[in-house]
Order: sequence, then C-alpha cells, then structure tokens
Amino acid sequence: MDHRSQQLSAPVCSFSQLLSSTRRGARLARLLAVTELHAWNAPQGITERAELVVAELAANAALHGRVPGRSFRLTLAFDPSADRLRVEVTDARGDLWPRLPPTDAEPGALRTEGRGLLLVSALADHWDTVSYPPSGKTVRAVLSRGLTP
Repeated sequence: MDHRSQQLSAPVCSFSQLLSSTRRGARLARLLAVTELHAWNAPQGITERAELVVAELAANAALHGRVPGRSFRLTLAFDPSADRLRVEVTDARGDLWPRLPPTDAEPGALRTEGRGLLLVSALADHWDTVSYPPSGKTVRAVLSRGLTP
C-alpha cells in the first residue's frame, strides 16, 4: 500500500459541556460555542449562524426542557475539512419535542413559541430531534459553509 496516496484530513474538533437549565446557562452556552468556534478557526459565517442557533436551542432547553435538578448538555462537532458544524442540545424533557408553528399562521399571530425554531430552520442546513434515553431528547442542527442566510 502506498502511504503517499492517503490524504490526511483535519481531525474533527469537539466540545461538550453540561450547563444549568437556566437563562444564565443558556447565555453561557452561546458564549462557549462562539469561543470554541473561534479557537477552531471556523469560518465567520458558520460562527455567526451557530451563535444564533445555539442561543435558541439552549434557551429552549432551559425554558421548555427544564426538569428541576437536571442540566442540559451542549455538544459541538466541527469538521474543518468540510466546513461543517453539528450542534446538539440535550435536555431532560423527552415528552416535549420542539415544533415549528403552522405554515399558514399569520406572522403577527405568532406567539413567542416556535418563532425561534423558524430562525433555526432558516440558519441551519437541517435540524431534527431524537430521543435521548431514558427520558430526554437531543435537538441537532447542522450548519455548513455552503448555506448563507
């Protein structure tokens, strides 16, 4: 086997932190995400979009996913060779999943619920929610350099 023909790709950068399910914890999640992305030299476009996505998902975890005495987890995985970031926010409320507001809702009729998920949908390449046993959920969003708001 010719070792010269193998291309080495940059390693995936990762970060994971438990945070209190409070407004302060949500703010800290945003600040930590931006700090890590800067340290990894992530593209500015991904960093700016990630700041908003993390802020929304962390706020949702602190507000809607809160279980007294339980924290939420922020996880970031950045692949510099693909300019691709995966954001994951895991909380303890597996019984309450995020939902987008109805597509036929009038903009002025939207309450505060769901508007942040519209922002996540606009900024992320895609997002979804998966179960996190035994009783939680993880909301995941993927951002890449190719998508511009």
